[in-house]
Amino acid sequence: MSDLSLFLDESGSDNLRDTCYILALVVHDQADALADNIVRYELALREKGLPDVPLHATPLLSGHDAYEEMDLAERKRLLSAFRVFFRHLPVRYGLIVLRTREYSTLADVEAAMRRKIVDFLFDNLVYFQAFDSVKIYYDDGQQSIAAALHKAIDYALSKNAVTCRPASAADYRLSQAADYICAAELTALKYEGKASTATDEKFFGSWSQFKKGMLKEVRAKRI
Repeated sequence: MSDLSLFLDESGSDNLRDTCYILALVVHDQADALADNIVRYELALREKGLPDVPLHATPLLSGHDAYEEMDLAERKRLLSAFRVFFRHLPVRYGLIVLRTREYSTLADVEAAMRRKIVDFLFDNLVYFQAFDSVKIYYDDGQQSIAAALHKAIDYALSKNAVTCRPASAADYRLSQAADYICAAELTALKYEGKASTATDEKFFGSWSQFKKGMLKEVRAKRI
């Protein structure tokens, strides 16, 4: 049996107040072991005296939720540790970006997301069909994406070969990787649109520094 995992995470929400709706699709051949990468990452956290907090980029940058008691320096060290972890992961990813101003209703967003997921699956259909099973992991956090995902999967892939499983960042490192990708790609859009914030610049530096550093590393894994 050969199994493929597909982990999804989004940036944006169904209230359509965000400028962009981003969906990251992290592809992992389960024959490529992750255990050693995870062990090294967790060891690095312990050696640096950092807590093993499941990466959630938005509150990490803002200092909210699980990061509320951490100062800026500690949060930057956590992000740096995950950056090293991600750099060595045997994964690739696809990306869907919707500009919300182009859509009038949530139904329009769902339809557009479904079309783009189908396009992604068909563009890589030979690869997906080489596996006995494709396992989809998504937490159904946004209903428009959940609905689009299930319809696209049913349309593009054999139902018998697909299993959909709920997944949270707290449970899966690759869900955290999808979150990390969303954060990097959203930050790139902000820099490109001259809409970066003081927080962005504290964590990532200038647009040139970010583009040549973290973003280049992330996009090296893009399909």
